[in-house]
Amino acid sequence: MEMGALRGYITLATMLAFVGICWWAYRSGNRERFEEDALLPFADEVDTSQSTSGDSDR
Repeated sequence: MEMGALRGYITLATMLAFVGICWWAYRSGNRERFEEDALLPFADEVDTSQSTSGDSDR
């Protein structure tokens, strides 16, 4: 196989992967999930400084 043909196949495979990822990211079935995930940085953080295990007498 010639090097030019190999490069062409690799380019085609990369292009198909890119189009597939774009299709997956922009299809309407993922909209709700991505909107919820976009709000994760603004979610309330859990305060881990308080111990709830009951050994606070140390």
